Amino acid sequence: MSGYVLKIIAIVTMLIDHATAILVPTNTMTYLIGRSIGRLAFPIFCFLLVQGLLHTKNIQKYLTRLGLFALISEIPFDLAFSDNSTQWGFLEHQNIFFTLFIGLGVIYLMSIIEKKFVNNIFLSNIFNMLVVLAGSFLAVLLSTDYSFGGILLIVAFYLFRENKLLLTVAVFIVNAYMFGGIQGLATLSMIFIWFYNGQRGQKMNKYLFYAFYPVHILILYLISLVI
Repeated sequence: MSGYVLKIIAIVTMLIDHATAILVPTNTMTYLIGRSIGRLAFPIFCFLLVQGLLHTKNIQKYLTRLGLFALISEIPFDLAFSDNSTQWGFLEHQNIFFTLFIGLGVIYLMSIIEKKFVNNIFLSNIFNMLVVLAGSFLAVLLSTDYSFGGILLIVAFYLFRENKLLLTVAVFIVNAYMFGGIQGLATLSMIFIWFYNGQRGQKMNKYLFYAFYPVHILILYLISLVI
């Protein structure tokens, strides 16, 4: 299974999740099913983020793209998901690109620390822990989607990238015990990740891939206004 196929799976499950969250009444079986399917998306995006770090030729451009689309996506995200009945509704919750941006920054710094302190595991672990704590605090401060749990999940995908068994255990622990509820179903995303073949697959325009997030949320929000 190539990276392209994983991207398609992540996009489709995310679309189902958001369509359910925005358009479907919460007290229905359809809502529960749609949101359950949607749990698969974020871990796959975390996996792809780590693969992006490992294979990108320019980490600064990668971070810039994530930061840019975090800002672009915020208005559609707030319109669709924020409680606009309050004065500060638009500041209560930040979109997933902020989580991915912070997470990428954290694992990038971890990769630098590991290279710099390759002969001193103790210092490497101490500095890595401080970086993870700082990133987690920033996610909480900004109220990003998935909060600090999202950062920890990204870190887990980075730390256990060479061991899918330990990675599966870590994904289950973070999702089931930190988030609870149906979020534990996110572990099922590992079924797809286990079959990743290390190939990029069909090329997808990276900007169209990123743009899908704000565009589909805005469209769903507009649909919600007329139904």
